[in-house]
Amino acid sequence: MPRPPKCRRVGQFPSFTCFKPAGSQSSDLEDVVMSVEEIEAIRLRDLLELEHEECAEKMLISRPTFHRILASARKKIAFVLINGATLRIVGGSFELAQHKLECRRCGFRWEGTVCCRRTVCPACAQKDWQITE
Repeated sequence: MPRPPKCRRVGQFPSFTCFKPAGSQSSDLEDVVMSVEEIEAIRLRDLLELEHEECAEKMLISRPTFHRILASARKKIAFVLINGATLRIVGGSFELAQHKLECRRCGFRWEGTVCCRRTVCPACAQKDWQITE
């Protein structure tokens, strides 16, 4: 019996968790499921352009494990783009990283997890914040 996967660290939860081709019905399309840690690997390597070693350190995993996660994510994205499938981001074995945050409006500082759509300043309820680490 294989051992369960280690918990991977994710810097931020994705803002959107479902993507489909425009003008199509979701019921007509094949579903491709991507884990939260796969989208985190894409964010770190392809969006932030970090090296594999640095990405692996941020996710608290080995470099070969990071490479496998990234390869799996890229294959799923290619399938979705070429074949017009629905991409759903769900599940996985992860924990959200804690960040030091500061509100740009009122200057309040707090520590918490990051979700771009849902993170708001506890003092003034504004979404205008930045990571201060």
